[in-house]
Amino acid sequence: MTTEAKIQLTSSELGTLWMTYISKSARLIIFDLFKDKTIDKEAQNILSTYIPQGQNILNEIVNVFNNEKAVIPMGFDERDVVKEAPPLFDDIFNIMFLRQMMKLNFGHSAVFSAMSFTKEAHDILKHNYDLSDKYYVMTTNYLLEKGVLAKPPYVTVPQKIEFIEDKNYMSGHNIFADKRALNTIEVGFINEAIEDNIFGMQLMTGFAQVAAESEVKEYFIEGKELAKKIITNLSNVLLQSDIQPPSTWAGRATDSTETPFSDKLMMYITSLVSSSSIGYNALGTSFSMRSDLHTKLAIIAKDTFDYAKKGGKLMIIHKWMEEPPQMEDRNQLTK
Repeated sequence: MTTEAKIQLTSSELGTLWMTYISKSARLIIFDLFKDKTIDKEAQNILSTYIPQGQNILNEIVNVFNNEKAVIPMGFDERDVVKEAPPLFDDIFNIMFLRQMMKLNFGHSAVFSAMSFTKEAHDILKHNYDLSDKYYVMTTNYLLEKGVLAKPPYVTVPQKIEFIEDKNYMSGHNIFADKRALNTIEVGFINEAIEDNIFGMQLMTGFAQVAAESEVKEYFIEGKELAKKIITNLSNVLLQSDIQPPSTWAGRATDSTETPFSDKLMMYITSLVSSSSIGYNALGTSFSMRSDLHTKLAIIAKDTFDYAKKGGKLMIIHKWMEEPPQMEDRNQLTK
């Protein structure tokens, strides 16, 4: 073992590796089930080749935790899936799910890497990012070849440099004034949000069909309706600038009502998607330069936050939320 390997993990490294382990364990058992239910050979191969590589990252985290004599998180395992259940989603959605999870990994791994100091932690997070990039490209190409992935709109490329001279460029609340056309940065974030919520709507549809607990089923139905509301509101923003919103993807839930996943697993995935949506929404708001967009995105962020918070409370009630490593409670220790 090198001298650097003996350096103790910082609290941020311990927390980020813990989060990576939990999310990776949840995704891997879903990918493994999807692999067994996927008919298309190319799609099945994409899922099959990802799984052992993703498992390697889990093993690397376990090794670091063992070196630190830290407890291994419970995460998720075979107890959270029912392999005999019929497919809940079709082949296209299975690959869309993998693609969406790779997109989430980008943001998480990049932020977590910036919070790491030891070589071990940084190497794991970089490995996770690189693997996500590889399979994001792979899944995107697969879906494009199938003709089921809606691309962002095209635009006439600029021919000269322009500077903003009109102070009304950042306005948008005046209902009696014409709003300026969206710029390409704003369109990009809006398009991404619509795409993510189309995915979320389809995911919640499937989860609602098979949830065991009635309150969990109602929660997924609420999530589906929230996603539809966001899609409608953001699509209207694009249409106001004569921009065609992305069409609904192929890829959908089947008519199965037999659950392949535990409610605990489905709630965790929903929490993961909702929490990431809040982060991407905040990023989109920071890059938007029209005041009415700030308001719309802030409302979406609040609705999403409230939904995620409600889900968190539901998970705590059912004892489904594993507690992250805690800092020492100095007040308690001094008593």
